[in-house]
Amino acid sequence: QVQLVESGGGLVQPGGSLRLSCAASGSIFSIYAMGWYRQAPGKQRELVAVIVSGGGANYADSVKGRFTISRDNTKNTVYLQMNSLKPEDTAVYYCNAHIRTVQAINGYWGQGTQVTVSS
Repeated sequence: QVQLVESGGGLVQPGGSLRLSCAASGSIFSIYAMGWYRQAPGKQRELVAVIVSGGGANYADSVKGRFTISRDNTKNTVYLQMNSLKPEDTAVYYCNAHIRTVQAINGYWGQGTQVTVSS
C-alpha cells in the first residue's frame, strides 16, 4: 500500500512564502512524475506544477516565476516552494504521484493541505 502525506500549509499574508512537502511511503518500486494540484472553493482541481524523475518541471502560467517544484528521490519527497503569494493562490493543495509497485503503476493522491493567503 502507498501513502502520500502532505505538510506545510497554513495562513500567510499576501507577498509571503510557504513550502509544501509531500512524502511517499509504502511498497514503492519507483516513482515517476510527481506534482501539485490545487482546488479553490467552487472551482475545479487544477495542475500547479509537475516534475519528472529526471528533474524536468512544468508550471501553470499563473504560478510561473513564483513557485518552484523540486524533489528528493532519496526521500521519495516532492516540495513546492511558493513565493510572492497572492489571495488567488488560496486553495487546498494536493500532492499527486505516479508510482510503480510490484503489482502495477498507479496514480496516488495525498489528503490535501489548506493554503490561505489573506491579510
